[in-house]
Amino acid sequence: MSLPAAPPILDFSPFYRGDSEAKSKLIEEVRKCCHYNGFFQITGHRVPLDLQRRVMDCSRRFFDLPLEEKLKIDKNNNSFNRGYELLRSQMLEVGTGPELKEGLYIGEEIPKDHPYYLEKKLNSGPNQWPPTVPEKEEFQETTMEYYHAVFELAKDVLGVLAQTLGVESTFFDPLTDGAVATMRYLHYPAQPQDTDEKLNRGIGAHTDFGCITLLLQDEVDGLQVLDAPTGQWLDVKPVPGAYVVNLGNLFMRMANDKYKSNTHRVINKSGRERYSIPFFFSGNPDYICECLPNCREEGEPAKYGPITVQDMVTASYRESYGRAEEYKKEMENKKPEPLPALAAVGA
Repeated sequence: MSLPAAPPILDFSPFYRGDSEAKSKLIEEVRKCCHYNGFFQITGHRVPLDLQRRVMDCSRRFFDLPLEEKLKIDKNNNSFNRGYELLRSQMLEVGTGPELKEGLYIGEEIPKDHPYYLEKKLNSGPNQWPPTVPEKEEFQETTMEYYHAVFELAKDVLGVLAQTLGVESTFFDPLTDGAVATMRYLHYPAQPQDTDEKLNRGIGAHTDFGCITLLLQDEVDGLQVLDAPTGQWLDVKPVPGAYVVNLGNLFMRMANDKYKSNTHRVINKSGRERYSIPFFFSGNPDYICECLPNCREEGEPAKYGPITVQDMVTASYRESYGRAEEYKKEMENKKPEPLPALAAVGA
């Protein structure tokens, strides 16, 4: 039995070239990753390194703002998850404390006369932009340029995933047409070295909600993936220009549990601030998720009934944020010592 190893780094460039042998190798490597733990990293994609650097700079500029400026675009101002999220707002792992991260939720610009907004579709509405961020126009332009570039990359990744199932790369076009995706700027404050690691997670152990996630990391590590067969946590080292790709619960459901949506977490023990930009691709809200081709043996039933992207992802959001609110209420009732001053980071 081979020793557990961190998710492999795959060259994605054969997807764009005519080398059928190299492309077949890529498809087979991705298939193996999907069966094992649903995680891999990719290089050789079409998102420019310069754009990645510019968008990471945008993230840092936003989180450097005073807290009162960030709160001007509090995501609690709306019901569709756009805007700033305070530290300790979410709690993905039962038994931990609310998480040591702050974020900015961004998506496609959906005006208030758009059918998605009017019908209250998943995470659909106009973005909230920080009014005092330095170089405001460039901040917005770079953010949306990056959003659209990674949206296209997500479609390419789904094209490869389709081929791992033995169907055409266009199989997921109905899922990607009119798809909803959410990008988050995330900031993890430096944790004191003596904090309780169990309670003070950057992000608690969890699986992602939607179809696929593409994560851009800065140079500070902290992401860990669970190796299920051994129970070990494996560090996912940042690779310049690479994306960490993982499957979400919705894709695992469609794959009849043959492909994995794996548990992962972030613990920032570096003593430094950490920034990352995950891109959560959910899909068309009305797309009906059913068992995918070649994901069950002859006569084997589908484990799950049909469900829309909208219903699946909305329920997951509700659970994780509700858990954090319940925890805070319990702590208030117990009258504990105040949470560490990290909650005021950036102020």
